[in-house]
Amino acid sequence: MPLDANHDAAFSRRAMKAELLDAETELRLAYAWRDERDEAALHRLITAYMRLAISMASKFRRYGAPMNDLIQEAGLGLMKAADKFDPDRGVRFSTYAVWWIKASIQDYVMRNWSMVRTGSTSSQKALFFNLRRVQAQIEREAAQQGESLDRHQIRQMVSTEIGVPLHDVEMMEGRLSGSDFSLNATQSSDEEGREWIEALEDEGVQATEIVEDSHDTAQLRGWLLGALNDLNDRERFIVRERKLRDVPRTLEDLGQELGLSKERVRQLEAAAFGKMRRALETQTPEVRQFLL
Repeated sequence: MPLDANHDAAFSRRAMKAELLDAETELRLAYAWRDERDEAALHRLITAYMRLAISMASKFRRYGAPMNDLIQEAGLGLMKAADKFDPDRGVRFSTYAVWWIKASIQDYVMRNWSMVRTGSTSSQKALFFNLRRVQAQIEREAAQQGESLDRHQIRQMVSTEIGVPLHDVEMMEGRLSGSDFSLNATQSSDEEGREWIEALEDEGVQATEIVEDSHDTAQLRGWLLGALNDLNDRERFIVRERKLRDVPRTLEDLGQELGLSKERVRQLEAAAFGKMRRALETQTPEVRQFLL
């Protein structure tokens, strides 16, 4: 259920008052959910660690996302962790859940930070959440040592520090430096100026292409119908059932209907295609692809 500010605060207070589970209880609840799908055990496990989810969500507030949305995403990550947790591995649930909670929050932040998709690979995520911090650290250390670094040197050092390609650093820096704006905004301060949307090229199919495609399709259909008319009734039937149906019929199926062997139907099909190919070659070589 979506949270507003009041529900957010109340929910957080309740989560902070939830019980603390010892290792034995946590393990028993995890087994009950995994082996018996005990929903009461799942609820108790989730409730106990919701404070962890809220705490992690609060660390991502600087990205501008509403806190209630971050909490909900953290809760989803916690539930995924509970569903996939294997108590036989000997790992505490809280340790395992941290990864799922963080991944869920990060995915949400990256989906909603901009209308333009910022990135989805592991290197892009690492850049999105660490680029500014690492840049600031490099610049601070350089200043302490009396060094002056240009933007290219800083990008190279960021690339090495985070372990991602240099071109990924350049791409992410460009994306983070810009911001979304309305295509209905004017290109100048003049209110009568042209809107940006008017400068976009129409990506739809142009009228000339529609006419050309319609003409080519009609011509191809005429050639194919002419080639089909050169066949006898049985050959035409086989070609139609083998090539013109959404779900082509098998040679065996056609053989049973026509009272012929599977091999004989194949021979008739090949002969029919040969006739059509010869007829079509007199028109244009491109339509031969229909019979390949």
